Amino acid sequence: MKRTLLGCLLSLCWFAGCRPGPDSNAKNPPAPLVKQDKTALSGPGPEKRKRIVFFGNSLTAGYGVEPAEAFPALIQEKIDSLSLPYLVVNAGLSGETSAGGNSRIDWILRERVDVFFLELGGNDGLRGIPVEETIRNLQSILDKVKSKYPSAKIVLAGMQIPPSMGQQYTAAFRNVFPGLARSNHLTLIPFLLEKVGGEPELNQSDGIHPNPKGHRLVAQTVWKALKPLL
Repeated sequence: MKRTLLGCLLSLCWFAGCRPGPDSNAKNPPAPLVKQDKTALSGPGPEKRKRIVFFGNSLTAGYGVEPAEAFPALIQEKIDSLSLPYLVVNAGLSGETSAGGNSRIDWILRERVDVFFLELGGNDGLRGIPVEETIRNLQSILDKVKSKYPSAKIVLAGMQIPPSMGQQYTAAFRNVFPGLARSNHLTLIPFLLEKVGGEPELNQSDGIHPNPKGHRLVAQTVWKALKPLL
């Protein structure tokens, strides 16, 4: 319990420190990063592989670590080691809220999506945005994905916030992700930073952002949920 609470408190610092602002690139977002290494090049070409899109904020983007050290890139390495025909696309953007993601998703969906990993909402909770608004934005993102790519498989990454926002709000926020997962029949990761938040040896010197070792543990958590879908 102490670790979970400490992880939430560190997550507060992490999300609050994200830059740029949530909607700064909504109209002209950067191109997604595609992880591709020598192992991947020996398999089917990108046009023949299915696409896994990781859509989130600074954790997905790999703030403070090399692109190859962020958990989406580590998932690509695991996929390549198993010779699975999938290509990972990192569409993370630091500072993103659910509203910013809802504005940006149409641009991302211009390219095919076979598996969609949604990691947004944490910034909403730490800014005290009404949970109804967060649910509405996340549901809109999910609806857009399902409308354009009905056969896409979806994974939802849950987040937690500290009790400083008030017991009622904290409880309501905690229920956002399980509720969306149930109503949309999604694969749910209850807490993406499980076993990482609050652990000094798994975070950077600022004590906020996961270091490469921390990202490896996040990748393990993600892989457990993702593997059965591939």
